[in-house]
Amino acid sequence: MYPVDLPAVEDTDLTSASEQFISSLESGMRNNEWFQSSEKTKVAITAKNVRRLHLFEVDPPHCTLLALHRPNDPTQVVALYLHEKWWCVDDVLHTSSKSRRGLILVNVRPCCPQVESIMERVIVFLLSQVVERSSQEEVLFSLHPRTESCKLLWRDGQAVGFYTVKHKGSLCDSWSGCCYLLPVLDTILVRRSFRRRGFGLQMLEDFCSMFPSDKFLGASSPLSSSMVAVCRRFLQQYEEHQEHLYEVEAPGGWAQRRNIWLNIQLGRYSPSKNGKRRTTQRTGGDDSTQKTHNCGTDLTSMCALIVNSSLEQQSGPCDQSQGGASPSSKTSGTGCNPAAYAEDLDSGAPTTPTRSLNIKQALTSKPSLSTDSHREEPEGEETQRGAKRVRRT
Repeated sequence: MYPVDLPAVEDTDLTSASEQFISSLESGMRNNEWFQSSEKTKVAITAKNVRRLHLFEVDPPHCTLLALHRPNDPTQVVALYLHEKWWCVDDVLHTSSKSRRGLILVNVRPCCPQVESIMERVIVFLLSQVVERSSQEEVLFSLHPRTESCKLLWRDGQAVGFYTVKHKGSLCDSWSGCCYLLPVLDTILVRRSFRRRGFGLQMLEDFCSMFPSDKFLGASSPLSSSMVAVCRRFLQQYEEHQEHLYEVEAPGGWAQRRNIWLNIQLGRYSPSKNGKRRTTQRTGGDDSTQKTHNCGTDLTSMCALIVNSSLEQQSGPCDQSQGGASPSSKTSGTGCNPAAYAEDLDSGAPTTPTRSLNIKQALTSKPSLSTDSHREEPEGEETQRGAKRVRRT
């Protein structure tokens, strides 16, 4: 059996056992102990090779566990202290239970009772902080909050990935009082050895199916090039979501939303050499217009529908005048940021209907993503009076 299959323990039990072991180690009661990490390699269990790890985002009470790392390289964790013994990292990610398959909810909001053992959160911690991190590489994500909803993906007896969700109405952070205006897929990860098997698509499908009554769903900005590829495949397969899935920054007001399918068709997601998303500025003209029309989608109709949808969106309980950055994910970059990108959308949900919108001009100009927004010069006096200026970034 593996740690996740053993009787459930509370986070307080995990912390207590860790502190007791550290005390015995520092007092000299444990000497000349070794951990056999492989057939040919063993690591000494000393105070220099053992360190405390915080399982959740900093919020008392703290939940800590002990990690044994290689000498002089604390980023390379070889074992965790669980159930009063040391387990290699690979064993912690395995299960002997045949019932663990597919996506399983591992931690939810306090209002939901089906919270699993703390061991599932240990696995999420390993995937986000340890397993996919090479020597001297930055951690992929910040620590997740204790109450954040999360699903683990199990395949062939081992955890292969996870995703976390920011629910509509949940706080963006612990200091601004802002709350999310729509459900947001905050972080998602698939282990390198299990990629290109459709698991990312499976998790995105599962996320969208969780909120059938919500008209709009979000994915935290910025999107990586691999996530853009997953979104493209998903939206090609499920066309009904093309007008409803947005890249968002917290709290998710209309000034902080960008329609993912529209941006894909406009070529605004371009992979860079380092694998991260970069934005490209493309000028208007016959070439860019031709590329837009060749995508096989009526972008003018889509833009009009997106803008009309914004008129129907009701303002949520979040005060968007408050700023800040959420620490929940370094990769997702979520934060209560009122100065987020506008992307052909109004800066906020309009209080009165607009008379018209120059969509054709917006599609031809193809503005690049930028936090410094500006307005286009009017084509003439009549246009200035009768048409709403389009905001671009």
